Amino acid sequence: MATPVTAAPFDFAKVPHRAPMAPAARAEILANPGFGTTFSDHMVSVLYDEAQGWHGAEVRPYGAIALDPAAAVLHYAQEIFEGLKAYRLADGGIALFRPEANAARFNASAERLAMPTIPEGLFVKAVEELVKADKDWFPTVEGGSLYLRPFMFASEAFLGVRPSKQYRFLVIASPAGNYFKSGAPAVSLWVSDYSRAAPGGTGAAKCGGNYAASLVPTAEAFSRGHDQVLFLDAVERQWIEELGGMNLFFVFADGSLVTPPLGGTILPGITRESLIKLAREEGLTVREERYSLAQWQADANSGALTETFACGTAAVVTPVGKVTSERESFTIGSGGPGQLTQKLRQRLVSIQRGEAADSHGWVHRIA
Repeated sequence: MATPVTAAPFDFAKVPHRAPMAPAARAEILANPGFGTTFSDHMVSVLYDEAQGWHGAEVRPYGAIALDPAAAVLHYAQEIFEGLKAYRLADGGIALFRPEANAARFNASAERLAMPTIPEGLFVKAVEELVKADKDWFPTVEGGSLYLRPFMFASEAFLGVRPSKQYRFLVIASPAGNYFKSGAPAVSLWVSDYSRAAPGGTGAAKCGGNYAASLVPTAEAFSRGHDQVLFLDAVERQWIEELGGMNLFFVFADGSLVTPPLGGTILPGITRESLIKLAREEGLTVREERYSLAQWQADANSGALTETFACGTAAVVTPVGKVTSERESFTIGSGGPGQLTQKLRQRLVSIQRGEAADSHGWVHRIA
């Protein structure tokens, strides 16, 4: 849908927080933050309607949102979101990693769900403003970061089946530690008989409905003792697509990598794209091509495949050690982290945290 131009620069009103969390209580949380369970003192809010475009930008205390019972999001699920992190750099500064890429993917999701796009500058500015307001919320644990969740939903009160004319864009922040609770050196996957996305659907959009559809198979994976769920294609039920919230890479004995191709049913991961570039810089061959579950098992058993890893903003790069379904179970390599997985993860993290040169201009310094 068409979006009125929003004038720049983007000015954010600051609503004072009368009761921020006490430093001692905050420090206790930051020593063991977990993932996605605690939220910082502030949030960003920006309004949209067809007449005014984007307006009313403000940084305000984190709190409940008043919502009309007839709000379109509650009935027709017009909602999208993003996920990115702010990092403490080696020199003590603060930076984001490729926020412009998140803005572009957010707008691609918006277009798929008939929602207004948001100017890239406004998206990035909103994230910057929240990080500046809550800069004291960075975890003290090793590898900790500030996880940022920009999201938008339809707020117009109506019950007709059409795109909403009013929306709210918000950004919240959560101190983050380790994504996987098991703490295992490699994760275990359960191959689901459910489908995540089908051709022509919303699989490439980052919308809540995709994740709602994954909750039952994810719970099934957890109940069987696995860390994540793996989805196959919806048509032939043999081609590997992605996990519940991460992309996959397969590493072969000759040093080459394969990752499932984008095609409308897989979320185009920013971490995925970054790793493809880094691997190719290492002189490795990376192929974006279909790879079947049966071939994965055969290659793992023969030794042709030596490593598999999952990747995403939350988990970064995570080794996969075991794969199980109703019909088969197999182990990848030694069942633990592989050398190439560890090397690519370390290179990516070093760039994100300002410990290595950033030749791509990915690191977006805030302070």
